[in-house]
Amino acid sequence: MAETVKEIQIKDTKVPVVFETGNFVPIVSLQLVFKNAGHLSNTKDGLADMSAKLLNEGTSKDGSVGFAEKLDAHAVELGAHVGRESFVLEVSALKSEFPYAIERFKELLKDPNYSKEALAQVKRQKIGWLKQKESDFDYLAATKLREMLFKGAALGRPYDGTVQSVESISLEDIKHFITTHLGYTNVIAVTGGDISLDEAEKYLKEILPLLPKVTVKPLKEVKVSDKKETKYIAEDTQQAYIYFGAPFDYSYKEKDQYKAKIAEYLLGGAGFGSRLMEEIRVKRGLTYGAYSALRRTKSASYLSGYLQTKLSTQDEAKALVQKVVDDFVAKGITAEELKAAKEFLVGSEPLRTETLSQRLSRAYNEYYYGRPLGFTKEQLKKIESVTLEEMNAFIESHKELTELSFAIVTKKK
Repeated sequence: MAETVKEIQIKDTKVPVVFETGNFVPIVSLQLVFKNAGHLSNTKDGLADMSAKLLNEGTSKDGSVGFAEKLDAHAVELGAHVGRESFVLEVSALKSEFPYAIERFKELLKDPNYSKEALAQVKRQKIGWLKQKESDFDYLAATKLREMLFKGAALGRPYDGTVQSVESISLEDIKHFITTHLGYTNVIAVTGGDISLDEAEKYLKEILPLLPKVTVKPLKEVKVSDKKETKYIAEDTQQAYIYFGAPFDYSYKEKDQYKAKIAEYLLGGAGFGSRLMEEIRVKRGLTYGAYSALRRTKSASYLSGYLQTKLSTQDEAKALVQKVVDDFVAKGITAEELKAAKEFLVGSEPLRTETLSQRLSRAYNEYYYGRPLGFTKEQLKKIESVTLEEMNAFIESHKELTELSFAIVTKKK
């Protein structure tokens, strides 16, 4: 059965279910994806992530170790993780063990391990991770760039948390976050594998009523800074870490996403086929790799990229990034570049739909962004037929991409 979206009635709400069956391997997967419950909904920096980590500590009855042993004995994977916009609970197991996995999932929802010991454990882990990040120069540069691009917005905050914010998080904070953000009224179910849609519905009707009714504020769209700032972070480093970004005035709602995909690929997403790699590495040898992407989410649309270079060439590399983007926008692309992009993007499509997980992820994204199922396939047809003139008109209409800001970790003077 191809991917499909169906709604099921849970109390007073129709819950969407993204589903695809695949019985090549006798495994079943079920995800509950909670909209507007990710990092951007933090009331304290790091709260969403800490809530996910606590849910990975098992139940109050069994504790972290006892619950993990119950899962391991039946090869069940059950856990929580969080992204910028969404919070995910996921369970997977062999088909023969899936009824057992669902029972454990229900136990977790009914009896999370809200204990002082569990909180202390996840705080130790998180603070240890944050301490390590203090010497992760890519993390420092990326965090500073977000702060510059998204001033005053949740996207610009250290949403992974700081040592101080994590220390301040209480069990009550986590309980409140979970009970006000993980509900049957803001969930999308994503399920598939060696299972029928009727079986999936049966399991969901056991699980979803255990969730509360929640009201979550819609995501705010963030305006990206066009101030062309450069900030330096002085560290004891042997090379420069250059992160850069700019506004991209283009919504996830636009129907010609294929044009953005081609532009993204040719500017900095193609590896050795991209402008950034060609000009900065191949022609001048200033870096091992230079990359960029055109991010298009519900909360923000923007260009971001990065490279590393020698301290002695950081200014040259920075200036070259600006020149490459300026030329790309002003002059567009060549017929040869467009041909290469078409061949790769269309030719590599089978690799992006090999697994059930990939296909479900695509179907979920199409639903999440308000697109019809099959949207991605239709975009591929449009990639094949788009002309050079159409592409260059698109690229040249986005002069805001040249409004680059830079965050650079460099040597202490």
